[in-house]
Amino acid sequence: MAITDTSQLDFNAAAERLKTVVEHTPLMLNPRLSAKFGCKIYLKREDLQVVRSYKIRGAYNMMGSLPKEQLAKGVVCASAGNHAQGFAYSCQLLKVRGVVFMPVITPKQKINKTKLFGEDFIEIRLVGDTYDDCSAAAKAYSKEKELTFIPPFDDYKIIEGQGTVGVEILEDLPMVDYVLIPIGGGGLAAGVGSYFKQKSPNTKLIGVEAEGAPALHKALEAGHPVMLDKIDSFADGVAVKRVGDITFPICKELLDDLYLVPEGKACATLIKLYNEDAIVVEPAGALSIAALTHFKDKIKGKNVVCIVSGGNNDIDRMQEIKERALQYEGLKHYFLIRFPQRPGALKQFLNEVLGPNDDVSRFEYMQKNNKETGPALVGIELKARDDYFKLVERMKQFGINYTELSKDNNLFEYLV
Repeated sequence: MAITDTSQLDFNAAAERLKTVVEHTPLMLNPRLSAKFGCKIYLKREDLQVVRSYKIRGAYNMMGSLPKEQLAKGVVCASAGNHAQGFAYSCQLLKVRGVVFMPVITPKQKINKTKLFGEDFIEIRLVGDTYDDCSAAAKAYSKEKELTFIPPFDDYKIIEGQGTVGVEILEDLPMVDYVLIPIGGGGLAAGVGSYFKQKSPNTKLIGVEAEGAPALHKALEAGHPVMLDKIDSFADGVAVKRVGDITFPICKELLDDLYLVPEGKACATLIKLYNEDAIVVEPAGALSIAALTHFKDKIKGKNVVCIVSGGNNDIDRMQEIKERALQYEGLKHYFLIRFPQRPGALKQFLNEVLGPNDDVSRFEYMQKNNKETGPALVGIELKARDDYFKLVERMKQFGINYTELSKDNNLFEYLV
């Protein structure tokens, strides 16, 4: 099969294989988003899948297609969490031994859920800081032990399984103008995109990546998959350093557009989904919805589907999610302030420099090498974005000696 020839992918056979394993997840019209963008916005709720993400589709489809003798030897996977859960659940259903390699930074919630779904059929090994680190370890282990490696995205059977998301969408809504698809390694986009091009070729396919992990974006610039030196692993469901060799040409050929969403915008979208729609998603699961503002003029009056890819969010991460959202929205700022050594300097700052709605969310004196008191790290939360300019103007007016940390990424990462 030619690398971009997807005609041999049998999505209907995959759907039949999966029908007793996965949920046919709801395609839900969202009134709030529909009113906001002047169109019909439907959410494909893969966050309601049995393992709270679409990854079960590809994992089970590949494992269920293996010869029995090969499957019986055991299987291995590498995952930041969602693929691991789908893999583990598949091991439990098929009664096969599996080893899961996960990054050390994987949220505890995903590790615990993986153990729960796999029961006694899986073993978890935490290796490296990114998916790519643990993937290398998993592939070496599977080769050494002569076990089958089940990749999260770069295999035709994985792509075929993920494509069943598209099968369900068109079953529920035959007329779709736009589909927004989150992208990490590209398996979901390759699968859904291939099915739509077969069955609904006029539908516009929009890929959405996290700005801090632009693997497909960089691959398209280079004309081939490239290994990124560094990524932001915050949106762990899509945080990969390299797009797949198989998925890349498919995505390149089929996607009509690709958009990068800042992680902070995904966080702000996640919070709004929770507060206004009672929908719990993970940062990667919010990407497709976060991208809507970029396409607002194109989608007016259209039928638009946003794939909500996963809902495996750890409550322990909510403070960081809120922090990123506030910074993206311009409502949270950090300064190093060198207060003059005179009585009343701090009181004047609080009473006269801060605005009536400004709130000090963090105050910490830094220590100098000689143990004398140094500048203060001050975090200030605002009610409105424009209040920032008023705050800075007052600091200049009162002669406040300050350094804004957001203007210096290295300093910000070190101190905040």
